[in-house]
Amino acid sequence: MTAQETLRQSATRPRSLARYVWAQPSGKIGAVLTAIMLVVTVLGYLFAESLTGHSPTELIGQPFESTGAAGTDIQGRSVLSRALAGGVTLLGYAIAASAIGVVLGAVFGVIAGYFGGVIDWIIMRINDVVLALPTLVLALFAIAIFEPTGWVIVVVIGVMQAPWIARSLREAIQAVKDQNYLLAARMYAVPHWTILTREMLPHISGRVLAAICLRFTYSIGLIASLSFLGLGIQPPTADWGVMLNENLVALSTQPWAVVLPALAIAVLTIGTSLLAHAIDQAASVRGTR
Repeated sequence: MTAQETLRQSATRPRSLARYVWAQPSGKIGAVLTAIMLVVTVLGYLFAESLTGHSPTELIGQPFESTGAAGTDIQGRSVLSRALAGGVTLLGYAIAASAIGVVLGAVFGVIAGYFGGVIDWIIMRINDVVLALPTLVLALFAIAIFEPTGWVIVVVIGVMQAPWIARSLREAIQAVKDQNYLLAARMYAVPHWTILTREMLPHISGRVLAAICLRFTYSIGLIASLSFLGLGIQPPTADWGVMLNENLVALSTQPWAVVLPALAIAVLTIGTSLLAHAIDQAASVRGTR
């Protein structure tokens, strides 16, 4: 039985979006993986030193020794402690970049989708130009000019995510804006803001959440990629991308220094991707009812 069939059979009465998402295998797996990684990341950052006996920046031995639970890294620091504490900065940057993308994308997507016409055409042409620019190349260009600081990474990735949010919101709004109850609201001169927030938003919330979740996944991947290239989060900050960059040279002799951060990034991005897919599928089925 496909996920769509499962959803349709479970949709025998009105349900919240969360229940539609949970009705899918991808929704369950994605939610569990994402929740586990968020809990591990936050608790790891708070209690890494208590759990391992070493701070993420403390030198505990020679480089690439087997000291401790997972050995030491290129500087002689605890791999386990740095892996536990290494996700908070990445998540913080990804959340901030996604927030910028959502705010900018929502403004332009709502204006284009709701008002249409020439305004829609102009916004979408600008949108197409921005989408044609390679995000990673633009990020590298900005970093070369302003140095690899946190705000540069967040702003560049956030701005580059905005067109995707704008496109998703525009399509979602255009799909519902000509329904009879909305036409009646306009006829009675209901304010545009009221129509958007009270009438349209509940019907497009699933699409919006799916787009946000997917952009968050891409933000994680981009920030980790920049850190791996040495142009994102900088040492000595405990970060998964930084760990990959520093310790890849000793993959054969100290694999944990590479495997742990790579596994953490993979599990987190897989979880958020599955969750985004489940939300999108649930929104589609819920929208047909």
